[in-house]
Amino acid sequence: MIIGVPKEIKNHEYRVGMVPASVRELTRRGHQVLVQTLAGSGIGFEDQDYIQAGAEVVGSAEEVFAKAEMIVKVKEPQAVERAMLRKGQILFTYLHLAPDLPQTEDLINSGSICIAYETVTDNRGGLPLLAPMSEVAGRMSIQAGAQALEKSNQGRGMLLGGVPGVEPAKVVVIGGGMVGRNAALMAVGMGADVTILDRNVDVLRSLNNQFENRAKVVYSTEEALERHVLEADLVIGGVLIPGAAAPKLVTREHISKMKPGSAIVDVAIDQGGCVETSKATTHQDPVFIVDDVVHYCVANMPGAVPRTSTFALNNATLPYIIALAEKGYKQALLDDQHLLNGLNVMDGKITCAEVAEALNFEYVDPRPLLN
Repeated sequence: MIIGVPKEIKNHEYRVGMVPASVRELTRRGHQVLVQTLAGSGIGFEDQDYIQAGAEVVGSAEEVFAKAEMIVKVKEPQAVERAMLRKGQILFTYLHLAPDLPQTEDLINSGSICIAYETVTDNRGGLPLLAPMSEVAGRMSIQAGAQALEKSNQGRGMLLGGVPGVEPAKVVVIGGGMVGRNAALMAVGMGADVTILDRNVDVLRSLNNQFENRAKVVYSTEEALERHVLEADLVIGGVLIPGAAAPKLVTREHISKMKPGSAIVDVAIDQGGCVETSKATTHQDPVFIVDDVVHYCVANMPGAVPRTSTFALNNATLPYIIALAEKGYKQALLDDQHLLNGLNVMDGKITCAEVAEALNFEYVDPRPLLN
């Protein structure tokens, strides 16, 4: 198979779909890998590193898209990239379609086979290709939140951990999944007063065992969520429904009643955000203010630490890339229900039920299409 790796073009996105070591795994199996020039420069890899791994370096994204049978990326294709997709071409990347109608329509019209990292599952009920970036985003959310609380960013002017004689900041983490667990880990480590909200009692037990008395775990009712959000100095939104738009748990009314200068980091923004006042921002312009509350809503948070993020992502995606290349997409998807769960768009049809529901499209079972 011919596999293409274009340079990412989203604002301040320095990650790359494949590192040279991943390329080498494919080229030694007889596959051809096309890498756009400077695709890995943001994480310290030069074109020569890819050439030594067996790749062919080409001068433009247009050439990568024109020749490759499968495109491997990190972020969702931007409009100019979507225009280069063609019928029958495989796209393997993060998509986050539920809040993104224009992208969804373009992918439908392209006729390409679109497999989303974030809806691939595993036999433990997890999301193995989302997990590494959720770990990174969860840990980064506390760094971002700490900065958002600084007075120079119109925050309350608080140090997360306080100092002897001064109370630490109150951090409320909504969602006890991979994002929330890692956010709490960092916040506890910095000495903050941490509360984690979740509706799964088993998750709460697990968190309680992990953190013992260093973080409070609370069952998330409307009353509990409102009370803790209004008391918070920093709120981390880490709610996820796989493939679907994030529920708006923190309302505009909540925001209006929060402490002036308090901050929100909405990690769920890739799926539309779990805060009603959220809107996607970029690393270049990461925050905005609503009712004196600082909102940090960067849609590609792990892009700020691209080297760590790229290696973590490649570790997870490589086995699936190999399977798709070795077997072809039809057999690879039919052989692995978990990879099949990643199929969002095929032959102009929506094959992910959560995306179809979020955007009012008809859901089509992919198995008859593959057969």
